Amino acid sequence: MGVAGSGAGWRDLRTRDAMETSPFGRLARTHALAMAGDTFVTIALAGSLFFSISPGAARGRVALSLVLTMAPFAVVAPFLGPVIDRSRWGRRVLVALTMAARGLTCLLMAAVLHNLLLFPAAFGALVLSKAYSVMKSALVPAVVEDRAELVEANAKLAVVGVVAGFLAAGPGVLLLRLADGVWTLRLAAVLFAAAALSSLGLRTSPESSEAFGRAGAGIPAPARPKRGEGKGLVAGETLHLAVAATATALLRALVGFLTFLVAFGFRRAGAPSWQYGLVLAASMAASLGGAAVAPALRRVVHEERMLLLSLGTVAAAGIGASYGGASRLWPALVVAVAVGVAASAGKLAFDSIVQRDLHEEVRGRSFARFEAGFQLVWVAGALLPVVFVTPLRQGELVIGVAAVIGLGFYAAVNRQLRRVDRPDRVGREG
Repeated sequence: MGVAGSGAGWRDLRTRDAMETSPFGRLARTHALAMAGDTFVTIALAGSLFFSISPGAARGRVALSLVLTMAPFAVVAPFLGPVIDRSRWGRRVLVALTMAARGLTCLLMAAVLHNLLLFPAAFGALVLSKAYSVMKSALVPAVVEDRAELVEANAKLAVVGVVAGFLAAGPGVLLLRLADGVWTLRLAAVLFAAAALSSLGLRTSPESSEAFGRAGAGIPAPARPKRGEGKGLVAGETLHLAVAATATALLRALVGFLTFLVAFGFRRAGAPSWQYGLVLAASMAASLGGAAVAPALRRVVHEERMLLLSLGTVAAAGIGASYGGASRLWPALVVAVAVGVAASAGKLAFDSIVQRDLHEEVRGRSFARFEAGFQLVWVAGALLPVVFVTPLRQGELVIGVAAVIGLGFYAAVNRQLRRVDRPDRVGREG
């Protein structure tokens, strides 16, 4: 049973068969358990000294905390990515070991919840979380029937993660109030143990490369990489992937820029805290909306054009909002929704391009490297309004202009690539 090819679409996730017997259903179930465990960990840490140290209004402290968010990727990118790629037949075991390690880390955090040893334990938990994220992305092509279904599969997993986190939040908060963070972390360990057991049934490679490559448009299967070639990228795809990664990185940087632009802009303006909370909630809802609309959009246009539409949406919203009235709440809401939808849909499109065009032997390290780069540019974007005082109106204009430049660059390079007669791009425009 495919993710999209059967015609059932999003309804597949509502059936018992999809969640228990299909390859995608097993991955979705594992992902749901992992995201529920993550939610319990976050709730437990929120009630501990981990978040009791207030960053205050000091820009230097905020900047330092942003830089530290890149540290887990420094571990994941150079070390764990190659390990994932070398363990093709044992990837399900690798996921199970990661989940088991996350459960043990939760038990360790529960033992040191109220002293400073919590910080290195929490860092280890974050590294394992990023490692699982990379492995999950590398496994998606193994659970779809053809490459046209990749965007929908990625989108469904995103929605499953959000729903699982939402459903786990209520019991997690209740447990924190009735008991304490120690028991919340212990329950998280149980969820990760369940995820480890669930992951043992995962499919780790497509049943056949030919089946995976059909996509209804004659797109060939991903080529096997040559030894030492292009730092893991398939021959002839380096420029194509680099340009798509640049567009996705720009969207990611704008997310970080907008987050702290609004935070500091509203604070300088003396706006009530609920306004920032409203903008943040709108951005999160828009990210979920982007995951919801991405599959329908992919049925109309290919992944590269989805990235173009994402950049165009942000450009229109940013420039339009900069001409808004005196109140900055509504313009900020418009930009937050546009950036949330565009960044979410654009990232799903990019993930699908990597899954579509790279062979499984290099997919893990490529995802690790790209994710590290995206986190780096997110931090860079977030640091700009932290280091430099940027009024909201000017910041919104910066977002719009940056998206216009990115749109023009990506459109021009794609147009140039389409003029090149290359067999490996036949059918991609469908």
